[in-house]
Amino acid sequence: MSQLQVGDLLKYIPTSTVGKVTDVKEKDGKVWVRLDFTDLYYDAVNLIPADPSEYIPVSFKEKRMSERGMASIEDIKRETQEVDISEMMPSGGG
Repeated sequence: MSQLQVGDLLKYIPTSTVGKVTDVKEKDGKVWVRLDFTDLYYDAVNLIPADPSEYIPVSFKEKRMSERGMASIEDIKRETQEVDISEMMPSGGG
Protein backbone atom coordinates (compact mmCIF):
# COMPACT_ATOMS: atom_id res chain seq x y z
CA MET A 1 0.00 0.00 0.00
CA SER A 2 1.30 3.45 -0.82
CA GLN A 3 1.92 6.14 1.79
CA LEU A 4 -1.27 6.66 3.82
CA GLN A 5 -2.41 10.24 4.30
CA VAL A 6 -5.03 12.07 6.33
CA GLY A 7 -8.15 12.31 4.16
CA ASP A 8 -7.70 8.96 2.38
CA LEU A 9 -10.75 6.68 2.28
CA LEU A 10 -10.01 3.18 3.54
CA LYS A 11 -11.91 -0.01 4.30
CA TYR A 12 -11.11 -2.26 7.26
CA ILE A 13 -11.22 -5.73 5.69
CA PRO A 14 -12.58 -7.85 8.61
CA THR A 15 -15.72 -5.72 9.16
CA SER A 16 -15.93 -3.70 5.92
CA THR A 17 -15.92 -0.49 7.99
CA VAL A 18 -15.18 2.46 5.70
CA GLY A 19 -13.79 5.71 6.99
CA LYS A 20 -11.71 8.74 6.25
CA VAL A 21 -8.20 8.74 7.71
CA THR A 22 -7.88 11.28 10.54
CA ASP A 23 -4.46 10.23 11.87
CA VAL A 24 -1.57 7.96 10.94
CA LYS A 25 1.10 6.91 13.41
CA GLU A 26 3.78 4.29 13.72
CA LYS A 27 4.46 2.38 16.92
CA ASP A 28 6.68 -0.65 17.45
CA GLY A 29 7.10 -1.16 13.71
CA LYS A 30 3.36 -1.13 12.94
CA VAL A 31 1.42 1.58 11.16
CA TRP A 32 -1.85 2.53 12.87
CA VAL A 33 -4.58 4.47 11.11
CA ARG A 34 -7.50 6.22 12.81
CA LEU A 35 -10.77 6.29 10.84
CA ASP A 36 -13.38 8.99 11.42
CA PHE A 37 -16.35 6.63 11.28
CA THR A 38 -15.44 4.84 14.52
CA ASP A 39 -12.65 7.10 15.82
CA LEU A 40 -10.61 3.93 16.36
CA TYR A 41 -7.10 3.00 15.23
CA TYR A 42 -6.66 0.06 12.82
CA ASP A 43 -3.55 -1.87 11.85
CA ALA A 44 -2.75 -0.66 8.32
CA VAL A 45 -2.16 -4.22 7.07
CA ASN A 46 -5.92 -4.78 7.40
CA LEU A 47 -6.91 -1.70 5.37
CA ILE A 48 -7.53 -1.32 1.65
CA PRO A 49 -8.52 1.70 -0.43
CA ALA A 50 -12.28 2.28 -0.43
CA ASP A 51 -14.55 3.55 -3.15
CA PRO A 52 -16.05 6.98 -2.34
CA SER A 53 -19.53 5.50 -2.84
CA GLU A 54 -18.94 3.28 0.21
CA TYR A 55 -18.20 6.19 2.54
CA ILE A 56 -20.82 7.53 4.94
CA PRO A 57 -19.60 10.93 6.17
CA VAL A 58 -21.07 10.66 9.68
CA SER A 59 -20.97 7.67 11.99
CA PHE A 60 -24.18 6.02 13.10
CA LYS A 61 -23.60 7.11 16.69
CA GLU A 62 -23.12 10.75 15.71
CA LYS A 63 -26.13 10.63 13.39
CA ARG A 64 -28.44 9.28 16.09
CA MET A 65 -27.23 11.88 18.59
CA SER A 66 -27.74 14.75 16.14
CA GLU A 67 -31.22 13.50 15.18
CA ARG A 68 -32.42 13.06 18.74
CA GLY A 69 -30.27 15.44 20.74
CA MET A 70 -29.17 14.30 24.17
CA ALA A 71 -31.02 11.24 25.41
CA SER A 72 -32.78 11.54 28.73
CA ILE A 73 -32.19 9.01 31.48
CA GLU A 74 -35.72 7.71 30.87
CA ASP A 75 -34.95 7.19 27.17
CA ILE A 76 -31.80 5.26 28.03
CA LYS A 77 -33.65 3.09 30.55
CA ARG A 78 -36.41 2.40 28.04
CA GLU A 79 -33.88 1.37 25.38
CA THR A 80 -32.02 -0.96 27.73
CA GLN A 81 -35.00 -2.69 29.37
CA GLU A 82 -35.18 -6.42 28.93
CA VAL A 83 -37.34 -7.54 26.06
CA ASP A 84 -40.11 -10.03 26.82
CA ILE A 85 -39.44 -12.70 24.21
CA SER A 86 -42.37 -14.91 25.26
CA GLU A 87 -44.47 -13.22 22.58
CA MET A 88 -41.84 -14.03 19.99
CA MET A 89 -41.56 -17.74 20.79
CA PRO A 90 -42.88 -20.18 18.22
CA SER A 91 -46.15 -21.80 19.23
CA GLY A 92 -47.11 -25.42 18.93
CA GLY A 93 -45.47 -28.61 20.04
CA GLY A 94 -42.85 -30.60 18.39
